[in-house]
Amino acid sequence: MDDDVNNKEMEVANLELWESHAKWWQDNFSEGADPEYEEQILPIVSNWAKGHRSVLEVGTGEGQVLRRILTTTPSSVEIAVGVDPSQAQVEVAKVRSESMEVLRASAPRLPFASGSFDLVVACLVFEHILEVEEAISEVARVLKMSGTFILLLNHPLLQTPGSGWIDDHILMEQYWRIGEYLKEDVSIEEVQKDIFIPFVHRPLSRYINLLVQNGLYVEEMLEPSPPEGFLAKAWEYEEAASIPRLLAMRTTKKRG
Repeated sequence: MDDDVNNKEMEVANLELWESHAKWWQDNFSEGADPEYEEQILPIVSNWAKGHRSVLEVGTGEGQVLRRILTTTPSSVEIAVGVDPSQAQVEVAKVRSESMEVLRASAPRLPFASGSFDLVVACLVFEHILEVEEAISEVARVLKMSGTFILLLNHPLLQTPGSGWIDDHILMEQYWRIGEYLKEDVSIEEVQKDIFIPFVHRPLSRYINLLVQNGLYVEEMLEPSPPEGFLAKAWEYEEAASIPRLLAMRTTKKRG
């Protein structure tokens, strides 16, 4: 019972953070502002989304991923729905596109009938969700048999507790330190001055096992190098050219 209460309190706190920082996200990561979205994330998703007719985006934010899918595959998509728990994001998403339906809802409790969609997309969302078992179960439930689930994560390598750049003044070198990778951890990170975002670190095996348990099997996985636009932001980022920031998986729902 105590764990349920604690999780509920954390969910409320997380939602409050996302509500208060919604504009920061919209200003810095949408409408062409972020090179990782423009050069890497959006092209990957739009390529994998080709040929699908009914699309749900979980954690749609202000809707830029779903808008890109509609732009690149306009003739095939008949149903496009986005859900997000943040009212501030939902309101902006509705303004920025009239071609998709946007609802306020959370991943662990999707308000749709089973087998409603042949494509579900979740982009940089599940690393912020506490109820990951319920969320993946819900994705599998609303997905049609042989449907596709596209899952993009901040690479678990980067979200490991205690990881980060180290300036070693004795060895005179800079390197990336890996923390306790196998330990699941919930943290609130100050990603920019006065901007606090909740993150949940899980090892990759945790996601893979949950996907398989719900009949979602990986067909393709990408760990791309950071795009040129990101590396150009600061000279030291060139040192990270061989460290993936993104993990992208294309899965298919199959009978076990």
